[in-house]
Amino acid sequence: MSGLLVPPGPPGAILRAFGADEFDLYYDGRVLAEYLEVLTREELQFEDAEVLALLRTVVTHGHQLSAPGAEVQLDDPKDQMFLDVALACQADYLVTGNLKDFPADKTQGIAVVSPRQFMDLTAK
Repeated sequence: MSGLLVPPGPPGAILRAFGADEFDLYYDGRVLAEYLEVLTREELQFEDAEVLALLRTVVTHGHQLSAPGAEVQLDDPKDQMFLDVALACQADYLVTGNLKDFPADKTQGIAVVSPRQFMDLTAK
């Protein structure tokens, strides 16, 4: 979502790299629904075509899975789906702008990184 908000920054670069199949992205139905809900908020003023293009990219290039709930629960239930997916696919990284919402003692070894850190870690 941040990739649409800040196209020239790290989130936009991640979105472009994902569209070019430079890394794998995993999601489940909850994550896709969250993206749709957030991206269609009136205050963000995204064009419907932009939102549909992003969601189409996620579905086309991403990997949908069924992510069971993790045994460890995060403090914010809205963040739980992202950790559930990361654990289900044994992700190398969970990329977020909300690092504080994913304390290391609850992520079971998944590296939680900012968009900038992810770009630095995966630079070719």
